[in-house]
Amino acid sequence: MDAKLQSLKFDANGLIPAIVQDSSSGEVLMMAWMNKEALEKTLQTGKTHFFSRSRNKLWLKGESSGHVQHVKSVTVDCDADVLLVKVAQVGAACHEGYESCFFREHQTGEPGADWKVVGRKVFDPEKVYG
Repeated sequence: MDAKLQSLKFDANGLIPAIVQDSSSGEVLMMAWMNKEALEKTLQTGKTHFFSRSRNKLWLKGESSGHVQHVKSVTVDCDADVLLVKVAQVGAACHEGYESCFFREHQTGEPGADWKVVGRKVFDPEKVYG
């Protein structure tokens, strides 16, 4: 890993949050964790790789669904502890079938306010994941 990547501030578990944004629309698609290996693979392959905390392993976005992310740029914030990854998304980013993982919005200010689905569903997860 080059010196610039070494200067990134990974947490105590060796992880750094990665916010993924659509490079064309600017929509925030998801947030996931990267370790150094995931970041290196992302930079080498041009496709996003992340670290799953629940499965304790590396994963390629779209390895099951085919909904990969082609990396356009990777930037780091001023504190060097958060990454912004701009991508060209193939299909949907969310495993629930929506374009973005941020598909629910709280209806603040309305009586009995609750979460409302505001995102566009792109695929049926049952058909993709079984």
